Amino acid sequence: MLELPVSRSSSSSRPAIPDQRWNIFASQAERAEQLAQTTGLSPLLTQVLLNRGIETPEQIRVYLDPDSQELPSPLEDFPDLPISLELLINAINQRQRIAICGDYDADGMTSTALLLRALRFLGARVDYAIPSRMNEGYGINERIVEDFHDEGVSLILTVDNGIAAHKPIARARELGLAVIITDHHDLPPILPDANAILNPKLIAETSPYRSMAGVGVAYVLALSLAQSFDQTRELRDILLELFTLGTIADLAPLLGVNRRWVKRGLQLLPKSKLAGVQALIQVAGLSGEKNLKPEAIGFRLGPRINAVGRLADPQIVIELLITDDDGVALEQAMKCEQINKQRQQLCEQIERDAIEAYEHGSLDAKDDRVLLLVQPGWHHGVIGIVASRLVERYGVPVFIGTYEDEAQQHIRGSARSIPEFHVFEALEFCKDLMIKSGGHKAAGGFSFEASQLDAIRSRLRTFAHQSLKVEHLKPLVTVDAQANLNQIDLSFYTQIDALHPCGMENPDPVFWTPNVRISDQKLIGKGHLKLMVCQEDLAADEFSVGHKLTAIAWRWGEYYPFPKYLDIAYRVRTNEWNGDVSVQLEIIGVRLPSQSGSGVEFSHSQRNYTCTIVERDNTQELRIRNFKGEILAIQKGQRIGTLGKTPQTSKEIDVSQPQFYHLIRAAMQALENV
Repeated sequence: MLELPVSRSSSSSRPAIPDQRWNIFASQAERAEQLAQTTGLSPLLTQVLLNRGIETPEQIRVYLDPDSQELPSPLEDFPDLPISLELLINAINQRQRIAICGDYDADGMTSTALLLRALRFLGARVDYAIPSRMNEGYGINERIVEDFHDEGVSLILTVDNGIAAHKPIARARELGLAVIITDHHDLPPILPDANAILNPKLIAETSPYRSMAGVGVAYVLALSLAQSFDQTRELRDILLELFTLGTIADLAPLLGVNRRWVKRGLQLLPKSKLAGVQALIQVAGLSGEKNLKPEAIGFRLGPRINAVGRLADPQIVIELLITDDDGVALEQAMKCEQINKQRQQLCEQIERDAIEAYEHGSLDAKDDRVLLLVQPGWHHGVIGIVASRLVERYGVPVFIGTYEDEAQQHIRGSARSIPEFHVFEALEFCKDLMIKSGGHKAAGGFSFEASQLDAIRSRLRTFAHQSLKVEHLKPLVTVDAQANLNQIDLSFYTQIDALHPCGMENPDPVFWTPNVRISDQKLIGKGHLKLMVCQEDLAADEFSVGHKLTAIAWRWGEYYPFPKYLDIAYRVRTNEWNGDVSVQLEIIGVRLPSQSGSGVEFSHSQRNYTCTIVERDNTQELRIRNFKGEILAIQKGQRIGTLGKTPQTSKEIDVSQPQFYHLIRAAMQALENV
């Protein structure tokens, strides 16, 4: 029989891969299997639903068919909705001038277009204004109020702003104007003196309307007004399309009515009744798509809208979304396309500059536990996007700013965060050093005098050390369940598709598979990796290679080439080419294969294993572990060994069979070489 050598640990150089931390949900295998039998879903997907807090067959039924649940009337949930409708109905009937004050992000622009369309359809005299991002910043201001008054406006309607605009709204009331605030941002300690306020933060936390973005509040108001005029049928689909576009582009949580209405709206968008949406779909290369997913809007349509608000005049998007002229729509959509390309180039350049400035500078983000990076010449309309990319890269909260003036006396910037760090609280911690700041847990904006840069950096470092532990300082990958690649096929994707729409706070399922072999890899596009991945079966004759799948790792070209074996975390997507549809993995996490205890890694027949020697029953036992976590165990001088994940499930095998005999020889050789 084979003699077993003494085991010694070894170390080897590791290829560069993203430095991440994985949070894997605890398996609820028994409960998942019970729900799978009841619902007909895969146990992998019932595990996903359990992770989302969906725990009963009835909850699953409602999740898969949101329209089956009865909604309360918004008139019951929004206390100021009746007075808002009364003010608007009177203004329309009396031919009073109405003015909308919007915002320059996707939520604000789609909200503005939605209410313009609805009010004009219902006969209102209505126009709009959006503050200058570069010169005025966010929200209604006294200049806009004065202009509205000079133009003879009687009623101001804010969308996606206004909840903290005390002075402008007080000025409007002083001038005799009525004001309806529609907003979704956090509430200040004292509310403005408006005639009516519609904000989901003012209603019960259990309400299905609670998670709405600004465009959701605008949609509820517009639809309720249309019902008052008995004009719902003509407007519903058009308004729902704009609601869907704005909700996804604003990264609003896909919970409650958001998920219910977005599910409907996504069915309308491919055959949109809006000339502007059709033109936007055309320039984004989505024409012919029968089923649009939230990611198509989030990554293709939304950026083309948001880019305009960041770099140009929001009127371009408003005119795009309110026109019924195909020629005008295409012209405006092409402007969006050109501005988005400019935005992409700016982001890529600023990201390169930021990485170089940090990595060749004296700052240490890991030691500080936060990164505050300021450089001249950056466009503050896009630095928030760059901040998000730096968070992904370095795993720390990022505050990124640029100088507002040639004299470099004032700095303006954006912040993006990790789950354990609260941006708004961090900005409040520095408030006495700031000119202006605001935001929420995940993001924020700020401005301060350049002379305060070092003091603010020190203050942020203090806050970060109070909030964060060292283990938090890696990009987080949240994983739902472990899967075998042979489970990933079109049938499985169809079941995943039934869970859509997924998005913020209701994410796409993420699975992981251990010790996957990277059988092929190459760089594609602008720094992306395309891989061929597969699993191998230790127990099968000839150690067969299992299911092979194509995978894409976006923006990970710098890690090329990956090592031959990795644990991978991924979302399941589809790819269509020449009419053929196939499953494709979107890689979001990788790590070197995990090991059970100490051991020596080795390869055999181009497959990866770990082996070690343990003492058992006063004799040496060789243990060889494969990618599934199965352990081949054979004691010295024995012909019969065991194969399985646990002693209780292991089966006896004859290790003199060629496939096992040669594997054992390879393991012994590896142990002898360390």
